[in-house]
Parts: sequence; structure tokens; C-alpha cells
Amino acid sequence: MQNKQENSKTCPYAKKCGGCDYQGVPYEEQLAKKQAYMKKLMKPFGKVNPIVGMKDPLHYRHKVQAAFDCTRKGQVVAGVYEKNSHDVVDIEKCLIENEEADAIIRDIKNLLRSFRIKTYDEDTGYGLLRHVLVRKGYHSGQIMVVLVLASPILPSKNNFVKALRKNHPEISTVVINVNDRRTSMVLGDRNITVYGKGYIEDKLCGCTFRISPSSFYQVNPEQTELLYQKAIACAGLTGKETVIDAYCGTGTIGLIASRFAKNVMGVELNQDAIKDAITNAKRNDIHNIRFYHGDAGEFMVNMAEKGEKADVVIMDPPRTGSDEAFLSSIIKLSPKRIVYVSCGPDTLARDLKYLTGHGYRMTECTPYDMFPFTRHVENVVALSKNVKKS
Repeated sequence: MQNKQENSKTCPYAKKCGGCDYQGVPYEEQLAKKQAYMKKLMKPFGKVNPIVGMKDPLHYRHKVQAAFDCTRKGQVVAGVYEKNSHDVVDIEKCLIENEEADAIIRDIKNLLRSFRIKTYDEDTGYGLLRHVLVRKGYHSGQIMVVLVLASPILPSKNNFVKALRKNHPEISTVVINVNDRRTSMVLGDRNITVYGKGYIEDKLCGCTFRISPSSFYQVNPEQTELLYQKAIACAGLTGKETVIDAYCGTGTIGLIASRFAKNVMGVELNQDAIKDAITNAKRNDIHNIRFYHGDAGEFMVNMAEKGEKADVVIMDPPRTGSDEAFLSSIIKLSPKRIVYVSCGPDTLARDLKYLTGHGYRMTECTPYDMFPFTRHVENVVALSKNVKKS
């Protein structure tokens, strides 16, 4: 199931990094732990299907982010923050990150000295390079490099990009992201394209999606395809349904569902995400979907008050889950089916308690191992309205 020779090596960063809870644990054992956890958590609601693992759980992260810093001896380091600190753990090669992305970050680290580019110092506010973000399209192979700078000016930027692409001609676009604030946020609001289109594209379940520097796009595209296929299957679409894609983001699930539904409405609070969603709909020549900027709960309440109906609600909330206001809006709209895509098992259980207490029952729960070597488990849950016995 996995590259045993590579996985048998002990990760040299495991103790300092803290990113992989199950580092050194055989993969089958990781899956067994996650399966047992979900069975225990979902016991009040029904049975849990076997967890869907990966054939090869190594190097699955197609979005790689590295913080840059400089040691007291003047050595440039790049990697992740040490657990419970802001000290950067210098990582040359990570077992769960895309290997091309790691190689690009290593070469950027080596280029800084020759171009006299200083890393940003969080304490003093001096320096230029804060982070590097690399994203690779799983099917397209396109690669985006985002240089997060404290200033919009990169010295000799054309020569820097030329030197980087000499080593990595596979790079499709290079973007400067300006983050000039004293903040723990990685990305700033302004993007400057210095090479290529400023975005990459990738295919997911037959649809093409634009991935911009700040776009949300799952880091494990191989498992995401399986996850979304299950979500669409759980929706039970026949081509006659009206579907709401709540927390729609850049429209991924809604656009995939639109091929099997009568019409789809995507609702999202992030305005930039809505712009990307509209672009993605045009790129795929999809006309039976509309995107709305706003609160999905309020949107559904308004529909219910107008007497409008939706057959299916697909929801993919953040790890914190949904609040009672949102869940109550679903109850008011009263769709036949709910598909809950969850990246937070504990909040999923909390929300299921509310939904099953208000006329719904869980008909299926399938866990997906989206993040091997960590404790995280993603789930697709199908719910349908309880049929009252006469």
C-alpha cells in the first residue's frame, strides 16, 4: 500500500515539527485508529463505512508552505514553525509534501544570498521574504510559486525568476504576495504577477478549476476526487433536483453537482471566492448554477419564508462546524436530503445531534484519510428526513 522503504526512515524533524501525530506509525495502524475513533463517535447515529485510505500516503500535499528566517549565524532556514513557538524548523525534505515543491523551496533558499535578499524578522519588522507558497496541479502538472514579501519590490525580480526557472522550467507562474502587516496571517491582500498568468488550473471530477494564490483548494487532490464523488452519490441526484451548495467557496462541489441536478445555488461569505466560482462556471461552460455572496443560513431562511424549496443541501463547513443559526435554517428549508462534508469529526457529531433531533437521520457515513500521518479524518455523511410511520 505504501513505499515501505521510505516510510521506515524516521523523520528527522518529527520531534520539533509536531505536524505529524502518527509519524513512525505503520499506515494500516493509522487507518485502524481513525476507523475506531469514527465508529465510537458516530455510534449514536448509525454505522460507519470502512475508511478510504491511500495506496501511497507519501508526498500527498500539493500545497506546500514554508516560513523563512535567518539564524544568529546568518544561515537561511525554511520550513514550519516549531510546535508552540515561532522558531522555524529548517526542513530540506518532508515525507508528506510534494517533492517538486520541496526542491523549489530549497533552491529559493540558496538563491537568497546571491541576490542579497534578506528574510523577514518578525521581532524587528526588517527584511523582505516572509514565506514561500508552492501549489501544484495534480492532473495539469502546473506549478505556482508565491513569494510572500513585506514590500512589493523584489530586487532584480526578472533575474531572480529566470534563475529559479533555469533550475525548475516546470514552474508555470510566479506571484509576489505583499504582506506588510505585523500579523500571523501568511498571505496579504495584494498579488503582483511577475511571470505567467498569476494562477494555475487543475481538473477535479471532470471540471477545470482556477487556483489563485489565496483560493481554497484541497491539499490532497487524489483523495478529494473520491470524497466529492461520494458526496455527489449521497445527494442522490436524478437531474430534477434543486441543490444548495452552502459554504461553496470557489464552487468545486456545486459545479460538479450541477452536471447531475436541475439547478444549483452556491452561497459563500467570501467575496473573492465567489468571483473565482463565477469564473470557474464560465470556464466549464456550466449555466445551471448561480452563486450568491452572503450568509448561507440567511439565504435558506429567506427561501423558506418565500415558500421556495430545495431538494438537497450540501454543506462543507470549516473545522469548527456550523452554528445553531445555520442548522436551524436548514430545518426551516426542510430539504429531502443533506450531505455533510466534514473535516472536524467532533463538531460533526455535535451538529448531527441537532439535525437528528429535528427530523433527520444519518443514512451513511464514510471516513476519508485526507491527511495521512495526522490525526485528522474527513467524512461524508448523508442524512434524509425521517418518514413518519402511520
